[in-house]
Amino acid sequence: MHPRLLKAFLAVARTGNVTRAAQEVNLAQSSVSDQIQALETELGAGLFTRSRQGLTLTPAGEALKPYAEDLLALADAARAAVDATKADMAGSLSIGALETIASARLAPWLARFRAAHAGIDIKLRIAGSGDLLRRLSDGEIDVAFCFERPPELDTSASDQRLARRVVAVEPLALIAPPGDNHVDVDLATLAEKHFVATETGCVYRAMVDKAFGEAGLGKPRLAAEAGSIDAIAGLVAAGAGFGLVPRLAVAAAIDRGEVAELAWPGPVRSADIVMVWRRRRVLPPSLKALFEQFQEKCATVFRPELRKNK
Repeated sequence: MHPRLLKAFLAVARTGNVTRAAQEVNLAQSSVSDQIQALETELGAGLFTRSRQGLTLTPAGEALKPYAEDLLALADAARAAVDATKADMAGSLSIGALETIASARLAPWLARFRAAHAGIDIKLRIAGSGDLLRRLSDGEIDVAFCFERPPELDTSASDQRLARRVVAVEPLALIAPPGDNHVDVDLATLAEKHFVATETGCVYRAMVDKAFGEAGLGKPRLAAEAGSIDAIAGLVAAGAGFGLVPRLAVAAAIDRGEVAELAWPGPVRSADIVMVWRRRRVLPPSLKALFEQFQEKCATVFRPELRKNK
């Protein structure tokens, strides 16, 4: 079973749709269909059935799925073992991150890493948390940096193939229109305010819901839902309502006076940034170099106290 057939199979199993699977693996729809057919011919069994909900796995497909995942992981580990025997550090490293983390935290550190390891080709992929974890599981990226997701959103938490480490704790910022910066507010006042937040299911929205819930405020009263932190900051600046977001995402807007920062009175005042990677028998040299460099230099970008935990 060729790895490309297994990748196509897993993409269809995950999406339930050949068209979406083709987009994920960057192939034509006909190519994905041909690869599924070739795999079914090789195994002598149908792997999918078609229904109104899309393509679903047959019992044979369900039986194949964990083995396909393991075979791809083993092929990846084999490549890493061979790479580890090479004398030089040439290679590639695919890093995934939320846009906020990439621009505010990773960019300066990756510049230093690139200067120290000129032979490593670095690819930085920007995506949402769910997509990053999916790409990581599928071997499309080597490591991901994202905010810790609550259990109800993080289906990868129980995935024993993934390892994770908290690398930073980012404070949350309560932002308000510039005219509201004369005094901080208490929880009772905030319960009456309207907020701008991302949509339900987004990690940023989960932060807001958690902060409100643990403060005993229930759900926030929404003035609007926005698809990005920049849009939230813009709406808050225009007077649409308040916002509760990671401070790193709005630090520039606060410094420019576009929004006011107030003290958040709730008990949840920060969000964890986690580094997530796939467990491997042998780390590729490029990924090993990244971990070593991160251990030595992360104090200048993330938390000073991380040095003693490495």
